[in-house]
Amino acid sequence: MTGAKLMLLDSASLYFRAFFGVPDQRKDPAEPPTNAIRGFLDMVASLITTHQPTHFVACWDNDWRPQFRVDAIPTYKAHRLVDGSLAEEESPEDLTPQVPVIRDILRALGLPRLGADGFEADDVIGTLTARHKAEMAVDVVTGDRDLFQLVDDAGPVRVIYTARGGVRDPDLVDEAFLRTKYAVASGAAYADMAVLRGDTSDGLPGVAGIGEKTAAKLIEKYGSLVALRAAVDGGDPEIKGAQRTRLEAGAAYLDVAPKVVQVAPDAPVPSVDMSLPTEVADPVLMSRVASEFGVTSSINRVLAALRIE
Repeated sequence: MTGAKLMLLDSASLYFRAFFGVPDQRKDPAEPPTNAIRGFLDMVASLITTHQPTHFVACWDNDWRPQFRVDAIPTYKAHRLVDGSLAEEESPEDLTPQVPVIRDILRALGLPRLGADGFEADDVIGTLTARHKAEMAVDVVTGDRDLFQLVDDAGPVRVIYTARGGVRDPDLVDEAFLRTKYAVASGAAYADMAVLRGDTSDGLPGVAGIGEKTAAKLIEKYGSLVALRAAVDGGDPEIKGAQRTRLEAGAAYLDVAPKVVQVAPDAPVPSVDMSLPTEVADPVLMSRVASEFGVTSSINRVLAALRIE
């Protein structure tokens, strides 16, 4: 499909950013909050206008802390749990009621929103990328470094990384970016490095004493985490001293960490028409939400980006 481009949104990443980045303009605290709604829609309008996708999916966390990852590493995202809960993610009080409104607006506009039960949005993104990168370019929009593992110049698959400059001035992450920033050659190598390094924001301990630079050097030298572990187990004399001790001590962690870090390429994501809509899917719903929440201007910006009159 020559010229086709699929844009995949890490939706929660964007609406959390919108909530914290867009001022709450309410004059009466009894009114419903709308800053995340407005910010999210403005981001979508900007992304579509700037990057011109032909296909689009807002990817959703049906399960933000999947059981298969918790079974592998119980600390996975544990620090984000609401006190006393084993499943509920801590979320700002004024953000929670805005998320269903974002869902309604996406449905009204005809922009597909996809999740998979038992899986995170990252897995939805990984699955759709694996499914479609042979037929179209893929842009992954996120503020989460975990998805750098999908970068693949041959795809092409790149990440529009919003953590620093937002959607208006993002880092465009390709293999050259990974080499320059992290000294790894590919998305797969980034994932291997991330396993070794760990990630405290996700509750992943990593191998004690192996930081990012050392992890990158080991993956560069041996080519992959599997090859590195084979060298450790095989008694490679170049792996010695404290480094060998640390890698051997981390063996149990390394047995399970890849299944936590690597996004699923085969989650049960339904197949839908991902083409950008050419007309509003539900005008009545869109009009009701626009009026009730006072977000007509933001909706109109998305409609303009979609060239829907």
